[in-house]
Amino acid sequence: MYLDTTAGPPPYPARLEIDYPATLDRATTFFRLITAIPALIVNSLVTSGLQSLAFGVALMLLFRRRYPKVWFEWLLYLQRYSARVGAYVLLLTDQYPSTTEEQAVRLELDEPDGRALNRFLPLVKWFLAIPHYIVLLFLGVALGIVTVLAWFLILVRGRYPRGLFDFAVGVNRWALRVIAYVLLLNTDRYPPFSLR
Repeated sequence: MYLDTTAGPPPYPARLEIDYPATLDRATTFFRLITAIPALIVNSLVTSGLQSLAFGVALMLLFRRRYPKVWFEWLLYLQRYSARVGAYVLLLTDQYPSTTEEQAVRLELDEPDGRALNRFLPLVKWFLAIPHYIVLLFLGVALGIVTVLAWFLILVRGRYPRGLFDFAVGVNRWALRVIAYVLLLNTDRYPPFSLR
């Protein structure tokens, strides 16, 4: 039997990619916090019940070993919109967040099979992810500093430096993986400690 040692592990069941913009508009960047307010309000309203729905999914997995498809599709839709809002607020795109179009932000979640997921793991995933919370706390502070620095650089140069952009996308990708593991419950695979 031949084993392919060049192939890496399968992709994580939660993926995020954001297209790198060649240039960014200085005027919309300058007023970004103001222009983002409506999108932030809509995002907070539609995601306010996310924890309740995640709790419902956990109960369905625990007692019925089912993950309702319509619930997954709704959670996927919410995560995609939240990712577009986050990319806009973090200056990663000039495109105002659409509620329907993919735009420059591509977020994919593998659809779970409730029978394949461990029915008891949702009870402890939040605890198992504590190391991720700690790392993400520090990465979140660094992301805030990077965003402020990028804001100034975009105003001066009209571009988001590629290294800082990749870091910002990586932090969001890491956070998405932890959310998929702990809150969305679409995977039992432990999130990697990686920005990539």
